[in-house]
Amino acid sequence: MRKILVVLSLVFVLFVGSACSAVDQTNRVSAPNANPSLSYGQSYGQLERGDTAAGQDFGNWVIQTARGLVQDAYVRGDDKLGVVIAPQVRPDEVRPLARSLVQGFHRNAPNRDLTVLMYAPDKKLILTAKYNNSTNQIQYQ
Repeated sequence: MRKILVVLSLVFVLFVGSACSAVDQTNRVSAPNANPSLSYGQSYGQLERGDTAAGQDFGNWVIQTARGLVQDAYVRGDDKLGVVIAPQVRPDEVRPLARSLVQGFHRNAPNRDLTVLMYAPDKKLILTAKYNNSTNQIQYQ
């Protein structure tokens, strides 16, 4: 009886969760273009990893290969990568991590200017790394 109750409750949760996510599609949060900080109109977990299939794949790759240094990642417009770092990342490790992410992003999206936005675990912007393709330089803000 207990197993049946657990299975029924799981089915209910999955059904209600998928119904809520279908309704919530119009309210999905995306990274704004003008202001690099995240909007919190909806919960943070509703961000997608990418707005294209390639962006989605790259965002997933960043999470998988970051070895716990990155909690979340998203790609917008194939030239902007946003990353939420893990709490164990020290402040002196943020810039080297951003540089590594720019290099990996450049291999994935060559011949274009790129931006990597680094967010603290509390989702506040802490560093912006802009890669200029013509000069092959990274500018940090």
